[in-house]
Amino acid sequence: MHRPPPGVALRPVVLDSPHSGHRMPPDFGAVLPEAALRDGEDCHIDALYRPAAERGVPLLAAMFPRTYLDPNRHAADHDPAVLAEPWPGEVVASGKAAIGKALVWRTLDDGRPIYAAPLPVAAVQHRITHYHRPYHATLRALMDEAHARFGVVHHINCHSMNAVGGASAQEGAGVPRADIVLGDRDGSTCHPAFTALVREVMQGFGYSVKVNDPFKGVELVRAYADPARGRHCLQLEINKRLYMDEGTLQKTANFAVLQGQLMQLLDAVHAAFHA
Repeated sequence: MHRPPPGVALRPVVLDSPHSGHRMPPDFGAVLPEAALRDGEDCHIDALYRPAAERGVPLLAAMFPRTYLDPNRHAADHDPAVLAEPWPGEVVASGKAAIGKALVWRTLDDGRPIYAAPLPVAAVQHRITHYHRPYHATLRALMDEAHARFGVVHHINCHSMNAVGGASAQEGAGVPRADIVLGDRDGSTCHPAFTALVREVMQGFGYSVKVNDPFKGVELVRAYADPARGRHCLQLEINKRLYMDEGTLQKTANFAVLQGQLMQLLDAVHAAFHA
Protein backbone atom coordinates (compact mmCIF):
# COMPACT_ATOMS: atom_id res chain seq x y z
CA MET A 1 0.00 0.00 0.00
CA HIS A 2 1.40 3.41 -1.01
CA ARG A 3 0.93 6.41 1.27
CA PRO A 4 3.06 9.23 2.64
CA PRO A 5 3.97 9.14 6.33
CA PRO A 6 1.21 10.31 8.69
CA GLY A 7 0.98 14.06 9.06
CA VAL A 8 2.38 15.05 5.63
CA ALA A 9 -0.88 15.22 3.67
CA LEU A 10 -0.77 18.71 2.18
CA ARG A 11 -4.15 18.57 0.52
CA PRO A 12 -7.49 17.11 1.67
CA VAL A 13 -7.54 14.65 -1.23
CA VAL A 14 -7.23 10.86 -0.86
CA LEU A 15 -6.77 8.28 -3.62
CA ASP A 16 -7.26 4.54 -3.50
CA SER A 17 -6.69 1.80 -6.09
CA PRO A 18 -8.33 -1.42 -4.85
CA HIS A 19 -7.79 -3.54 -7.98
CA SER A 20 -4.21 -2.87 -9.13
CA GLY A 21 -2.53 -5.63 -7.09
CA HIS A 22 -1.05 -8.80 -8.56
CA ARG A 23 1.00 -10.37 -5.75
CA MET A 24 -0.46 -13.83 -5.34
CA PRO A 25 -1.02 -14.77 -1.65
CA PRO A 26 0.41 -18.18 -0.70
CA ASP A 27 -2.98 -19.51 0.38
CA PHE A 28 -4.76 -18.60 -2.87
CA GLY A 29 -5.25 -22.24 -3.88
CA ALA A 30 -6.39 -21.41 -7.41
CA VAL A 31 -6.20 -23.98 -10.20
CA LEU A 32 -5.55 -21.37 -12.91
CA PRO A 33 -2.17 -19.95 -13.97
CA GLU A 34 -1.03 -16.66 -12.50
CA ALA A 35 -1.55 -14.81 -15.79
CA ALA A 36 -5.22 -15.80 -15.83
CA LEU A 37 -5.66 -14.71 -12.22
CA ARG A 38 -4.88 -11.13 -13.27
CA ASP A 39 -8.33 -11.08 -14.86
CA GLY A 40 -10.18 -7.99 -13.73
CA GLU A 41 -6.98 -6.21 -12.65
CA ASP A 42 -6.81 -2.44 -12.95
CA CYS A 43 -3.38 -2.78 -14.48
CA HIS A 44 -0.95 0.14 -13.89
CA ILE A 45 -3.60 2.32 -12.22
CA ASP A 46 -1.50 2.69 -9.07
CA ALA A 47 1.47 3.72 -11.21
CA LEU A 48 -0.61 6.33 -13.05
CA TYR A 49 -1.44 8.09 -9.79
CA ARG A 50 1.83 7.51 -7.92
CA PRO A 51 3.24 11.04 -8.51
CA ALA A 52 0.34 12.34 -6.41
CA ALA A 53 2.44 11.63 -3.32
CA GLU A 54 4.75 14.46 -4.37
CA ARG A 55 1.77 16.77 -3.98
CA GLY A 56 1.02 15.48 -0.50
CA VAL A 57 -1.90 13.38 -1.75
CA PRO A 58 -1.88 9.87 -0.23
CA LEU A 59 -2.47 6.85 -2.46
CA LEU A 60 -3.65 3.54 -1.02
CA ALA A 61 -3.16 0.59 -3.40
CA ALA A 62 -3.99 -3.06 -2.84
CA MET A 63 -1.10 -5.42 -3.53
CA PHE A 64 -3.25 -8.59 -3.62
CA PRO A 65 -5.27 -9.49 -6.74
CA ARG A 66 -8.93 -8.78 -7.15
CA THR A 67 -9.55 -12.43 -8.02
CA TYR A 68 -8.37 -13.41 -4.51
CA LEU A 69 -10.56 -10.90 -2.68
CA ASP A 70 -12.30 -7.74 -3.88
CA PRO A 71 -11.94 -4.90 -1.34
CA ASN A 72 -14.56 -2.98 -3.30
CA ARG A 73 -17.24 -5.35 -2.03
CA HIS A 74 -18.95 -5.40 1.35
CA ALA A 75 -17.23 -7.84 3.72
CA ALA A 76 -20.52 -9.77 3.94
CA ASP A 77 -21.12 -9.99 0.16
CA HIS A 78 -20.76 -13.77 -0.05
CA ASP A 79 -21.33 -16.20 -2.89
CA PRO A 80 -22.81 -19.43 -1.46
CA ALA A 81 -21.41 -21.39 -4.40
CA VAL A 82 -17.81 -20.53 -3.45
CA LEU A 83 -18.28 -21.73 0.14
CA ALA A 84 -18.02 -25.33 1.35
CA GLU A 85 -20.55 -24.63 4.12
CA PRO A 86 -23.12 -21.91 4.88
CA TRP A 87 -21.73 -18.55 5.97
CA PRO A 88 -22.24 -18.29 9.76
CA GLY A 89 -22.87 -14.55 9.90
CA GLU A 90 -24.52 -11.69 8.08
CA VAL A 91 -24.84 -11.77 4.29
CA VAL A 92 -25.19 -8.53 2.34
CA ALA A 93 -25.75 -9.67 -1.23
CA SER A 94 -24.93 -7.32 -4.10
CA GLY A 95 -26.19 -9.66 -6.81
CA LYS A 96 -22.65 -10.27 -8.10
CA ALA A 97 -22.68 -13.85 -6.82
CA ALA A 98 -24.81 -14.73 -9.84
CA ILE A 99 -21.81 -14.08 -12.10
CA GLY A 100 -19.21 -15.42 -9.65
CA LYS A 101 -17.85 -12.01 -8.64
CA ALA A 102 -18.87 -11.30 -5.08
CA LEU A 103 -16.33 -10.69 -2.28
CA VAL A 104 -14.33 -13.79 -3.29
CA TRP A 105 -14.43 -14.49 -7.02
CA ARG A 106 -15.60 -17.93 -8.12
CA THR A 107 -15.01 -17.59 -11.88
CA LEU A 108 -13.19 -15.43 -14.39
CA ASP A 109 -14.99 -13.28 -16.95
CA ASP A 110 -14.81 -16.11 -19.46
CA GLY A 111 -16.51 -18.49 -17.02
CA ARG A 112 -13.48 -20.59 -16.02
CA PRO A 113 -13.68 -21.72 -12.37
CA ILE A 114 -10.90 -20.41 -10.13
CA TYR A 115 -11.04 -23.28 -7.63
CA ALA A 116 -11.29 -27.05 -7.90
CA ALA A 117 -13.61 -27.18 -4.88
CA PRO A 118 -15.51 -24.74 -2.63
CA LEU A 119 -13.53 -22.92 0.06
CA PRO A 120 -13.85 -23.53 3.81
CA VAL A 121 -15.48 -20.68 5.70
CA ALA A 122 -12.27 -20.31 7.73
CA ALA A 123 -10.28 -19.62 4.56
CA VAL A 124 -12.60 -16.77 3.57
CA GLN A 125 -12.59 -15.40 7.12
CA HIS A 126 -8.79 -15.31 6.92
CA ARG A 127 -8.96 -13.23 3.75
CA ILE A 128 -11.37 -10.78 5.34
CA THR A 129 -9.25 -10.42 8.49
CA HIS A 130 -5.88 -10.06 6.78
CA TYR A 131 -6.77 -8.25 3.55
CA HIS A 132 -10.23 -6.68 3.47
CA ARG A 133 -10.29 -5.17 6.96
CA PRO A 134 -6.76 -3.67 6.80
CA TYR A 135 -7.49 -2.07 3.43
CA HIS A 136 -10.71 -0.48 4.66
CA ALA A 137 -9.16 0.54 7.98
CA THR A 138 -6.30 2.30 6.19
CA LEU A 139 -8.59 4.13 3.78
CA ARG A 140 -10.84 5.19 6.66
CA ALA A 141 -7.81 6.47 8.59
CA LEU A 142 -6.51 8.46 5.61
CA MET A 143 -9.89 10.08 5.08
CA ASP A 144 -10.36 10.76 8.78
CA GLU A 145 -6.91 12.34 9.00
CA ALA A 146 -7.55 14.65 6.06
CA HIS A 147 -11.02 15.56 7.27
CA ALA A 148 -9.76 16.31 10.77
CA ARG A 149 -7.08 18.65 9.45
CA PHE A 150 -9.05 20.43 6.74
CA GLY A 151 -12.71 19.94 7.60
CA VAL A 152 -13.32 18.35 4.20
CA VAL A 153 -11.95 15.48 2.13
CA HIS A 154 -12.31 14.58 -1.55
CA HIS A 155 -11.75 10.88 -2.19
CA ILE A 156 -11.16 9.49 -5.69
CA ASN A 157 -11.62 5.73 -6.03
CA CYS A 158 -9.31 4.87 -8.94
CA HIS A 159 -10.13 2.18 -11.51
CA SER A 160 -9.66 1.12 -15.12
CA MET A 161 -12.02 -0.63 -17.49
CA ASN A 162 -11.71 -2.71 -20.63
CA ALA A 163 -12.25 -0.87 -23.91
CA VAL A 164 -15.44 -2.81 -24.63
CA GLY A 165 -17.89 -4.66 -22.40
CA GLY A 166 -17.26 -8.36 -21.75
CA ALA A 167 -19.65 -11.29 -21.47
CA SER A 168 -20.96 -10.21 -18.06
CA ALA A 169 -20.87 -6.44 -18.69
CA GLN A 170 -23.78 -4.39 -17.41
CA GLU A 171 -24.19 -2.61 -20.75
CA GLY A 172 -23.86 -5.77 -22.84
CA ALA A 173 -21.02 -7.67 -24.47
CA GLY A 174 -19.02 -5.87 -27.13
CA VAL A 175 -20.33 -2.39 -26.36
CA PRO A 176 -17.57 0.24 -26.66
CA ARG A 177 -16.99 2.32 -23.54
CA ALA A 178 -16.27 6.00 -23.05
CA ASP A 179 -12.76 7.19 -22.25
CA ILE A 180 -13.74 8.10 -18.68
CA VAL A 181 -16.68 6.99 -16.53
CA LEU A 182 -17.41 8.80 -13.26
CA GLY A 183 -19.55 7.18 -10.57
CA ASP A 184 -21.20 9.01 -7.70
CA ARG A 185 -24.07 6.56 -7.14
CA ASP A 186 -26.57 8.90 -8.77
CA GLY A 187 -25.33 11.96 -6.92
CA SER A 188 -25.40 10.43 -3.44
CA THR A 189 -21.67 10.14 -2.62
CA CYS A 190 -20.39 13.66 -3.32
CA HIS A 191 -21.46 17.22 -4.01
CA PRO A 192 -22.48 17.64 -7.67
CA ALA A 193 -19.77 20.25 -8.08
CA PHE A 194 -17.06 17.61 -7.52
CA THR A 195 -18.42 15.35 -10.25
CA ALA A 196 -18.95 18.33 -12.56
CA LEU A 197 -15.39 19.60 -12.08
CA VAL A 198 -13.77 16.23 -12.78
CA ARG A 199 -15.97 15.81 -15.85
CA GLU A 200 -15.08 19.28 -17.11
CA VAL A 201 -11.34 18.83 -16.61
CA MET A 202 -11.21 15.43 -18.33
CA GLN A 203 -13.37 16.63 -21.21
CA GLY A 204 -11.02 19.58 -21.52
CA PHE A 205 -8.23 17.12 -22.31
CA GLY A 206 -10.36 15.80 -25.18
CA TYR A 207 -11.72 12.66 -23.50
CA SER A 208 -15.28 11.42 -23.74
CA VAL A 209 -16.83 11.28 -20.27
CA LYS A 210 -19.96 9.57 -18.96
CA VAL A 211 -21.43 9.75 -15.46
CA ASN A 212 -22.93 6.67 -13.77
CA ASP A 213 -23.03 4.89 -17.13
CA PRO A 214 -22.36 2.01 -16.87
CA PHE A 215 -20.53 2.22 -13.52
CA LYS A 216 -22.11 4.05 -10.59
CA GLY A 217 -19.54 3.23 -7.88
CA VAL A 218 -19.52 0.37 -5.39
CA GLU A 219 -18.58 -0.21 -1.75
CA LEU A 220 -15.55 2.03 -1.32
CA VAL A 221 -17.44 5.16 -2.35
CA ARG A 222 -20.68 4.12 -0.65
CA ALA A 223 -19.15 3.27 2.72
CA TYR A 224 -17.14 6.43 3.34
CA ALA A 225 -19.22 9.12 1.65
CA ASP A 226 -21.08 11.74 3.69
CA PRO A 227 -21.33 14.87 1.54
CA ALA A 228 -23.28 16.79 4.18
CA ARG A 229 -20.26 16.44 6.49
CA GLY A 230 -17.67 17.25 3.84
CA ARG A 231 -16.78 13.68 2.87
CA HIS A 232 -16.99 13.47 -0.91
CA CYS A 233 -16.30 10.19 -2.75
CA LEU A 234 -16.14 9.71 -6.52
CA GLN A 235 -15.25 6.64 -8.59
CA LEU A 236 -13.11 7.35 -11.66
CA GLU A 237 -12.83 4.67 -14.36
CA ILE A 238 -10.22 5.07 -17.11
CA ASN A 239 -10.47 3.17 -20.37
CA LYS A 240 -7.40 0.94 -20.65
CA ARG A 241 -6.94 1.82 -24.31
CA LEU A 242 -5.81 5.28 -23.20
CA TYR A 243 -2.59 4.07 -21.59
CA MET A 244 -1.88 0.36 -22.21
CA ASP A 245 -2.11 -2.57 -24.59
CA GLU A 246 -4.81 -4.87 -23.20
CA GLY A 247 -3.24 -7.90 -24.85
CA THR A 248 0.34 -7.51 -23.64
CA LEU A 249 -0.41 -5.42 -20.51
CA GLN A 250 2.38 -3.07 -21.57
CA LYS A 251 2.16 0.69 -21.14
CA THR A 252 1.79 2.74 -24.32
CA ALA A 253 3.33 6.08 -25.20
CA ASN A 254 0.25 7.93 -23.91
CA PHE A 255 0.83 6.64 -20.36
CA ALA A 256 3.03 9.60 -19.41
CA VAL A 257 0.64 12.06 -21.05
CA LEU A 258 -2.35 10.71 -19.14
CA GLN A 259 -0.37 10.61 -15.91
CA GLY A 260 0.43 14.31 -16.27
CA GLN A 261 -3.21 15.09 -16.98
CA LEU A 262 -4.33 13.24 -13.85
CA MET A 263 -1.92 15.32 -11.80
CA GLN A 264 -3.44 18.43 -13.39
CA LEU A 265 -6.84 17.09 -12.34
CA LEU A 266 -5.67 16.83 -8.72
CA ASP A 267 -4.37 20.39 -8.91
CA ALA A 268 -7.74 21.52 -10.27
CA VAL A 269 -9.61 19.79 -7.43
CA HIS A 270 -7.35 21.48 -4.91
CA ALA A 271 -7.74 24.90 -6.53
CA ALA A 272 -11.51 24.61 -6.79
CA PHE A 273 -12.32 23.34 -3.32
CA HIS A 274 -9.34 23.84 -0.99
CA ALA A 275 -7.14 26.73 -2.08
